[in-house]
Amino acid sequence: MAAQAAAAAAQAAAAQAAQAEAAESWYLALLGFAEHFRTSSPPKIRLCVHCLQAVFPFKPPQRIEARTHLQLGSVLYHHTKNSEQARSHLEKAWLISQQIPQFEDVKFEAASLLSELYCQENSVDAAKPLLRKAIQISQQTPYWHCRLLFQLAQLHTLEKDLVSACDLLGVGAEYARVVGSEYTRALFLLSKGMLLLMERKLQEVHPLLTLCGQIVENWQGNPIQKESLRVFFLVLQVTHYLDAGQVKSVKPCLKQLQQCIQTISTLHDDEILPSNPADLFHWLPKEHMCVLVYLVTVMHSMQAGYLEKAQKYTDKALMQLEKLKMLDCSPILSSFQVILLEHIIMCRLVTGHKATALQEISQVCQLCQQSPRLFSNHAAQLHTLLGLYCVSVNCMDNAEAQFTTALRLTNHQELWAFIVTNLASVYIREGNRHQELYSLLERINPDHSFPVRRFLRETLKMSNAEDLNRLTACSLVLLGHIFYVLGNHRESNNMVVPAMQLASKIPDMSVQLWSSALLRDLNKACGNAMDAHEAAQMHQNFSQQLLQDHIEACSLPEHNLITWTDGPPPVQFQAQNGPNTSLASLL
Repeated sequence: MAAQAAAAAAQAAAAQAAQAEAAESWYLALLGFAEHFRTSSPPKIRLCVHCLQAVFPFKPPQRIEARTHLQLGSVLYHHTKNSEQARSHLEKAWLISQQIPQFEDVKFEAASLLSELYCQENSVDAAKPLLRKAIQISQQTPYWHCRLLFQLAQLHTLEKDLVSACDLLGVGAEYARVVGSEYTRALFLLSKGMLLLMERKLQEVHPLLTLCGQIVENWQGNPIQKESLRVFFLVLQVTHYLDAGQVKSVKPCLKQLQQCIQTISTLHDDEILPSNPADLFHWLPKEHMCVLVYLVTVMHSMQAGYLEKAQKYTDKALMQLEKLKMLDCSPILSSFQVILLEHIIMCRLVTGHKATALQEISQVCQLCQQSPRLFSNHAAQLHTLLGLYCVSVNCMDNAEAQFTTALRLTNHQELWAFIVTNLASVYIREGNRHQELYSLLERINPDHSFPVRRFLRETLKMSNAEDLNRLTACSLVLLGHIFYVLGNHRESNNMVVPAMQLASKIPDMSVQLWSSALLRDLNKACGNAMDAHEAAQMHQNFSQQLLQDHIEACSLPEHNLITWTDGPPPVQFQAQNGPNTSLASLL
């Protein structure tokens, strides 16, 4: 009897094994076909989906069922516009996988993808509790716990809830410390530092960056990961200095950053996985870091008034971006492109290349048309740039409308101050807007009854100390003009000559035009006929250059952008018959 029972048991076991083997063989076959179709060139997504759907009629075990729902959801989410079916499969994968022990990868990948899809569908209220639950049950899985914390922090950041995002990043940093991952702890802390800088919480930023610097220097691990942490740290330091206008003080940090990115470009990617699963993160790909360092260098060059250098690095960065965007559709690349264009547009306006600036504003519009989020983040800057362009071509009504629109679209303190200051300059140039000007000055500084010359000298002192060349040139020429009006010709000359030299070095066309006109009038008043003639000739040359550029800009179809003040950027432009704005203020 025992022998018969043993034989029967053996037969049953063999039958089960054969059944399992058969089940595994059909599953593996379907999976193989699905993968073949997915990776074909071009991908055959419809056939891939059919193969995966063919798994369900076999009534597979729960593990296979959940994994197949995840695979289907992922394929549909990444390769089709069928978000409804993608959501249905991902929800089933999340639901079933929670009932299966030791099935973390499927469970948390389903949660992560599903919350991404919810956000894409503007169902943020569905994404948050899902991520919170996944975070709660993933504490024994360091990689997924950290990844989900980053994801929820990013979601709060996109919603402009930086306080909640900072709290989550703080939780992540402490968790990484507990599980022995100093690398990921540094990533969480640096991310928190970035948000604190955005919030202007400078008192909290200083100790945090100091701590980050110590962690980064002490961490011994993968050389590329270590250098990428250093790049992140130095980018934050450099932008912190630039935010404060400390263009000279930042130079050692910027040099370190540029050396760091050169080091990274010589390192080969190490394919050995870290022993700690919590270390399985990269901040940015090397190529993205390279563009970011170009961008930070452009920001510095522009603030310092080295506009030719800013142009050189912008060209390099944009060329790199074009190459990357052929293979990579990451949204951050479009953000880098827009920020670079915003900076170079301001450079063009300063150097007297309005037509090129206008065409680049149009490029920003096209990029923003492709991404509602990008437009939402850059709409105020776009209208500000259009306002600056309008001022440069003397379309003051349009400039006022653009600046007013920009003010409505921003709550960023520095951008608000920049817009209001430019709007004040519009009122001054119009000459009959005293009431609006005074109410605007009240908003900028309630106590504006100050001695102008003393403040100009303070500005000159600060800008000199930090090598802010454009600010120095503008302060010098304005002081020179004030002294000229007061009849103090010697002091005026002492201001205008260095202003002209500095403006030529930048080069700043408006300050050159202004300085040459002052030098002409000064030399006339002092009886220096030859010097007055030379200055007059310079002024005439600058005027002609500006005039030609003015006519070219106003003749472009993109000039119609100056009338756009509402909604998304317009798609098409009607050609202009010719310039229809006054040129008098340029001459």
